[in-house]
Amino acid sequence: MNFFIQRSELRDLYDQVAAGERISEADALRLFESKDLNALGAIADLARQKKVGPRASFIVNRYINYSNYCILSCQFCAFARKKRDADGFELTIPQIVEKAREALRLGITELHIVGGLHPSLPFRYYTDMLQALKALEGKLQLKCFTAIEILHLAWLAKKTVVETLTELKAAGLDSLTGGGAEIFQPEVRAAIAKGKESAAEYLDVHRQWHRLGGRSTCTLLYGHVESLADRVDHLRQLRALQDETHGFCGFVPLAYHPEDNEIPVQTPPTGFDSLRTIAVSRIYLDNFDHITAYWVGLGMKLAQVALSYGADDLHGTIIEEHIFHMAGANTPQLQTESDMIKAIRETGLTPVQRDTFYQPLKVLAAP
Repeated sequence: MNFFIQRSELRDLYDQVAAGERISEADALRLFESKDLNALGAIADLARQKKVGPRASFIVNRYINYSNYCILSCQFCAFARKKRDADGFELTIPQIVEKAREALRLGITELHIVGGLHPSLPFRYYTDMLQALKALEGKLQLKCFTAIEILHLAWLAKKTVVETLTELKAAGLDSLTGGGAEIFQPEVRAAIAKGKESAAEYLDVHRQWHRLGGRSTCTLLYGHVESLADRVDHLRQLRALQDETHGFCGFVPLAYHPEDNEIPVQTPPTGFDSLRTIAVSRIYLDNFDHITAYWVGLGMKLAQVALSYGADDLHGTIIEEHIFHMAGANTPQLQTESDMIKAIRETGLTPVQRDTFYQPLKVLAAP
């Protein structure tokens, strides 16, 4: 047994996880409230090892934001712009295809595409974009659109969510992104993202996608005005949907960046808070195989540490990230494939290049 557990107040929860027993919401809150980060990490690392063994993954991907024009005005968002703003942008489909062509030369296997809720682009723009990208390279996996974008596209097309998802899937959509979950607690959600979809709507978009045979990821935005109990409730709802559909392939906790946002916080997410959030997520979300340490928000050094606190994935090479950097992140815009491999090997784990669905494409030599 791990040294940090032997005399810890969390010893009983370690024993539960070791026995394969599910922990409760009260247990999750107790883990969040504990100051024993070493013991918490030991429990999370045990849970990680039981799921994936001595491996950690990454994906060779590229981010593309097709536009930052948005009809919403979420308080925490530093990315969105109105048509009157000088720094707004909108890409044509040929421009997106050219970005994809350049990235394919670097060996990417996935495009991650999201944008704002554009006030005037027609539904055909989105289906044409997917079809053009698939025509460029049929094996390229397209992970696109948040739940609120899907609701917006359904409104544009005057279709149901299921009809919208079905058409997008036929055009080439492989996976939904997990962005936009923020925090599910209604009062907190209203305070940080007024006008955005409700928790029930977010979950139902993913539910309908899963029922169509699709897979997706999901997220949590932490470290703003939410309570620890709010975080647990958020995780509870994700775990319940996963029990129902088994359609989530990974969970990505996202640290709030307050630097260029309208929501002031007294204590932005610390390293301690990020590690405990990743650890509790691993322990509580026992029906999720993969937990991602998002290096863009954490920085690569802390993301490496997170691989000992329950995370088993470092996300991707990305190439061009706007949303977190416009909010104040000072991490690099990209990581090379060799950077990702080196970062994983330094933790003593075996690097695995994965695809959109966290399936291994290439297992690299162990350190």
